[in-house]
Amino acid sequence: MDYKLIIKEILAGKLEKIYFLHGEEAYFIDEITRVITENALEEHERDFNQTILYGKDAEALSLISELKNYPMMAARKLVILKEAQDFKDMDKLEDYYENPSDTTIFVVNYKYKTYDSRKKLMKSAAKNGIVFKSDKVRDYQLVGWIEAYVKSTGFGITSKACMLLAEFLGTDLGRIVNEIDKLAILLEKGTTINDIHIEENIGISKDYNVFELTNAMAVRDVPKAFKIVDYFDHNPKAADIIMVISTVFKFYSQLMRIHFLPVKSKEAVASALKVHPFVAGELVNASKVFNPKKIAANIAILHEYDLKSKGVGNSGAFTQGDLMKEMIYRLLH
Repeated sequence: MDYKLIIKEILAGKLEKIYFLHGEEAYFIDEITRVITENALEEHERDFNQTILYGKDAEALSLISELKNYPMMAARKLVILKEAQDFKDMDKLEDYYENPSDTTIFVVNYKYKTYDSRKKLMKSAAKNGIVFKSDKVRDYQLVGWIEAYVKSTGFGITSKACMLLAEFLGTDLGRIVNEIDKLAILLEKGTTINDIHIEENIGISKDYNVFELTNAMAVRDVPKAFKIVDYFDHNPKAADIIMVISTVFKFYSQLMRIHFLPVKSKEAVASALKVHPFVAGELVNASKVFNPKKIAANIAILHEYDLKSKGVGNSGAFTQGDLMKEMIYRLLH
C-alpha cells in the first residue's frame, strides 16, 4: 500500500492493530509513525497509553506484556518499537501477530533494510494489519518527488532549483524535506522556489555546483568549467573530486546511451534514461558535442583520476584540486 494512502486512512480515523514498517527509506517510516502518534490518542491519553521502546534494549516478554495490557481511561493504547532492526527476538512475536490485541496499535520501525517477507510473522502482520515496505526513491525519480512534495506544501519550484537540491542532497529525503520546510517558513505561501532562494537560504551556490559544471562541459565552455573547479578547490564543502567524478561519469554514460538510441527526441530520451524532460533536453544537446569515441576516452580518463584520487599512481605531490583541474582539462580537449 502506498504511504500516502496509509496516511490518508489514519487521518480518516481508520487505524490498524499492526503497522510493520520496514525498508531502506527511513523518511516514509518516520512520516507514517509521526501521523499515527499524532492521531491514535488524544494528548491527555498519551501519558498512560503510549509506550516507545527501542529494539536494542527491548525484551520479548516485556514487550508482549506491554502489547497485551489494557489501556487506562482510553479506548486504545499505542506501542511503538523503534530501531526494530536491532531487536533480536522478532520471531518470538509470531503468536502475538497471529492474535493481536483489539485495544493496542503496535507500530514496528524496521529501518534501513527489509525484513524477510516469507516469514510467518510477516504473513500474520499483513493479515491482521498493514505491512509497508519503504523503498528508496531512485535517482531518476528524485526530481519528480521533490516537485510533488514542494507542491503539496503550497509552493512551486523551478527545474533548476530541483536539480540543485537533487545533486547536493542526494536521495536523503529527510534532509531534503527539512531544507524545503525551512524555505516554507521563510518564503511567502505560493512562491515559486528558484535557484536564488536555494543559494541564499540553503547555501548551495547557484553558479558553482556540479550541475553547472556538467552544463559547462556539455558545451565545452572551458573557462566556466575551470572557474567552477577552482571554486571547488577553494571551497571543499561545495564538492570534492569523488563527487565530481561520479557526476561526470553519469553524464558521459547518459550521452553514450543517447548515441545508441533509435529515437533521440527529448521525450524518447527522458523515457529511456528515466530523467526529467528538462534534463533530457540538455543531454540531447550535449550528445551532439561529444561523439562515442571521445566519450569512451573520457570515461577511461575518469577511471584514471578515480584511482589517482585514492592514491593509486599519485605520489601525493598533486592535491585534490590539482587533480580536478588536470582531469577537466583532459576531458575537454
